[in-house]
Amino acid sequence: MRIIKDFESENKFDIEKLKEFDLQKTKVFKYITYKKRTEQEVRNKFKGQIDEDMLEEIIEYLKEANYLDDYDFIERQVREYMNLKTMSIKEIKYKLFSKGLDRKLVEKYVDEHYEELQEYEQKCIEKIKAKKTGAAEEEIEQYLYRKGYRCN
Repeated sequence: MRIIKDFESENKFDIEKLKEFDLQKTKVFKYITYKKRTEQEVRNKFKGQIDEDMLEEIIEYLKEANYLDDYDFIERQVREYMNLKTMSIKEIKYKLFSKGLDRKLVEKYVDEHYEELQEYEQKCIEKIKAKKTGAAEEEIEQYLYRKGYRCN
């Protein structure tokens, strides 16, 4: 927010820099409103395209305005996974880590929603077992183990 604060505090601030900030902020805003994104995805997309300091300020601005929120992203993404796929908790965590999300943030979400995620995982196990009715029990157990499920 340094650019905006500098503009507010000094009248002789470079108007061109403020225009550039606004232009780049609009680009990033369009990118994150098209599809929900993580901070890391924004950094990766605009690295080299936007000055590093300006990009950090844009990210901070969007976080303060609640347009960029990694925890909210995790919640939405997990809901989507739960509605559309059969995944173990381990697979969900791996997918979230691959998006560049902070490990502590993902672990916090999993800890806070552990019972719900365990219940979902158990339903997934039941679905998988129902689909693989012709396979041997040992084969199904191995498949589930490879996918990261904790079988009882």
